[in-house]
Amino acid sequence: MAKLVYNKQGRLLFTEEMRREYTILIPQMLPVHFTFLEKIFNNHGYKVKLLTSTGRKIVDEGLRNVHNDTCYPALLVIGQMMDALKSGEYNLNKTALMITQTGGGCRASNYINLLRKALKNNGMEQVPVVSLNLSNMEKNPGFKLSVKLLYELIIAICYGDLLMWIGNQVRPYEDNRGDTDALIGRWIDRIMKRGFSISAFGGTIREILKDFSDVPYTMSPKVKVGIVGEIYIKYAPLGNNCLEDFLRSEGAETVVPGLLDFILFMCDHHIVDTQLYHVRYKKFIGSGALKVFLRKMQDTIIKAVEETRFRPPARFEDTKKNVLPYVSPANKMGEGWLLTAEMVELIGSGVNNIVCAQPFGCLPNHIVGKGMIRKIRGVYPHANIVAVDYDPGATKVNQENRIKLMLSTAKADIGKLDKQ
Repeated sequence: MAKLVYNKQGRLLFTEEMRREYTILIPQMLPVHFTFLEKIFNNHGYKVKLLTSTGRKIVDEGLRNVHNDTCYPALLVIGQMMDALKSGEYNLNKTALMITQTGGGCRASNYINLLRKALKNNGMEQVPVVSLNLSNMEKNPGFKLSVKLLYELIIAICYGDLLMWIGNQVRPYEDNRGDTDALIGRWIDRIMKRGFSISAFGGTIREILKDFSDVPYTMSPKVKVGIVGEIYIKYAPLGNNCLEDFLRSEGAETVVPGLLDFILFMCDHHIVDTQLYHVRYKKFIGSGALKVFLRKMQDTIIKAVEETRFRPPARFEDTKKNVLPYVSPANKMGEGWLLTAEMVELIGSGVNNIVCAQPFGCLPNHIVGKGMIRKIRGVYPHANIVAVDYDPGATKVNQENRIKLMLSTAKADIGKLDKQ
C-alpha cells in the first residue's frame, strides 16, 4: 500500500507512487468516446479502468450513499463507483477514483465531495479521488493534464463524435443487422493502434466515412428523433435506460448532437463572462485559443461529411446564432443556452421529434429544457417535443409509454406526407 499523503486541508492526495501502482476507476458516459479516453490515459502512464456495470443495483447503491434529493446523475455515478469498490474485484489499497468537476454553478462540482462522504461512510477513506477539471481545482502530485494529453483527448472526442453521428445515420437502414456496430468496433481498434495524431486526422475521418458509405443499406421512411438534455442523462445508457436502443427498436433514427459542442460551449461561456462582466481575462485568452482550435477540428469534420451522402453536424457558431431569439448566451448554468439551441437546431434541420431527457434535481435543465418547449412551439408549431423525467422512482415503462405517444404522432405526420 502506498503511503497516504494529505494536504493542509486534510484531503487525501493522489501521489506519484499511486500513479505507478493504483488502478483508477472512471464512470461510463459515452461508450465510444470513453473507450478512447481510457486508452489515452493508459498510454500516458496511468492505469485507468472504465466501469461498464449497469442495472438496478447501481441505482440502489446510489440511494444507499447519496441523499435522494441530490440530482440523479450524481446518484448513478457514485452508485456505479461504490458498486465497483464493493464487488471484490479491486484491491481497495491499490484503487483510486476519478470524477469530473466543472467549477461552475452546477452541482456536478460537488459530486466529488459526495463521493468522499460515501467512501467515509463505508470505511473506504484510503481510496483517493482524483478531480478531472480545467479550472486548477484540487491539484494532485500524481495527476497532471499535460498539453499533449489534452490534445489527444480532444482528437479522441472528435473521433467519438464522428463515429456516433455517422453510425446513427447508417444503423437504422443497414441490410445486415449488426454491420454498423461491427464497423464501429473495428474503427475503435484501428484508431487506438494508430494513435491520436492531428496530422492523420483528416485522412482517417475520410477513411471512416468511406467505410460507412460502403455498408449495404436500403433507405426507407424513418422517424428521426433528436435527443437532448442534461449531459449525463443525454448520453449515458445507464442514465437514460438505453434510450437510443429503445428508439431504434421502435423503428426510429436517433440524432444525437456531439460532445464537441458542449466543450465549445464551456469555452464560449468563459469568453462571454469577460465580454459582459470584464472579469477573468486569463481564462478569456485561454478559452479563446482553445475555441479556435476546436472550431477548426469541427470544420474539418463538417467539410469531410459534406462530401458524402451523410448529413453533417451543425457548426457551433450557427447553433449559437439561431438560439439568440430564445435565450441569452449569458445563460450558462448546467447545459445553459446550448440545450435550447440544440432543440432549435434539430427542428431547423428537419428533426421535428425530440426527447428532452430531464434528470431529477437539475433545475437549470428544466428551465432551458422543458421550460423553453412552449416558446419553441410558438415558432415551430410542428415541433413534437416530449420531456421525459429520469429519477430513481421513475419506471422504464412509464418513460417508454411517453416516448411511444410522441412516436405515434411522428409516424402519423409521416403518413400525411406520404398521402400528399
